[in-house]
Amino acid sequence: MSPAAEDLPPATPPLVNPEELRRWVLLDDERLLVIDKPGWLVVHPSKNGPWSSLAGAVREVFRHDAIRFVYRLDRETSGVIVLAKTEAIGSRLQKAVGRRRIGKAYVAILEGELSVTLTVDQPLGPDPTASVTVKQRVVAGEGSQAAVTSFHPLFARGGFTLAGVELVTGRKHQIRAHAEWLGQRVVGDKLYGPDPGLYLEFATRGWTARHSALLPLTRQALHCAAIDLRGAGLDYVLQAPWPRDLAKFAERRMGLPAGEAQALIDAFTARVLTKPGAA
Repeated sequence: MSPAAEDLPPATPPLVNPEELRRWVLLDDERLLVIDKPGWLVVHPSKNGPWSSLAGAVREVFRHDAIRFVYRLDRETSGVIVLAKTEAIGSRLQKAVGRRRIGKAYVAILEGELSVTLTVDQPLGPDPTASVTVKQRVVAGEGSQAAVTSFHPLFARGGFTLAGVELVTGRKHQIRAHAEWLGQRVVGDKLYGPDPGLYLEFATRGWTARHSALLPLTRQALHCAAIDLRGAGLDYVLQAPWPRDLAKFAERRMGLPAGEAQALIDAFTARVLTKPGAA
């Protein structure tokens, strides 16, 4: 089934609306700015001006030169992203990320119906067979890094699984590459999905008939649901709600109401972020 016409993205992503950006704010205090990023917006500055990226838009609206990202999300991954307002807080949080002291809970819609939790303990490195340098894959040897991901099924129906995703490590494209290795790819993934050529095709031509034929969703169904900063000495657990586009897909294709999905995600987040050592 092709994506509904109203869900199709424009060939060129829209510019950020300043009023919308303010509505995405989850926290704004003297130390942090935390945003619920939509799944169509690139994080870092682009050639299309300040309103084409989260970094540029934040600088325009909040006028704070010291703001810096603690970590990044891929353009098509939605959810919680943290910016530090001072060099001291930024350094503190980035060191905590490097020491794996920042808890993260992701959710994804996967292809296939997963019935039990699966943990993938497979090293990742650049995919030498790919036509784009950013693509990763399970590969051993020089240049690879240890990577561990747990996929927890929360709800499965209609050939798809809503999965909570727990990261033990934090490698580039880790969730998407491990899901591909499992054979249960993240729905809508243009790079790790049924044909990696869709990634370059989308970058140069926008959404095409081939995308409609091969992908049931117009962006990758991956969402950063919560971040736990307590391991860095900051008493914050920040959560981004289940986004509307993924909620619509789950309702339409899985028969999963948005409220029920949110309750399942909240329960998973609470369980993962209260584990010993998670904070």
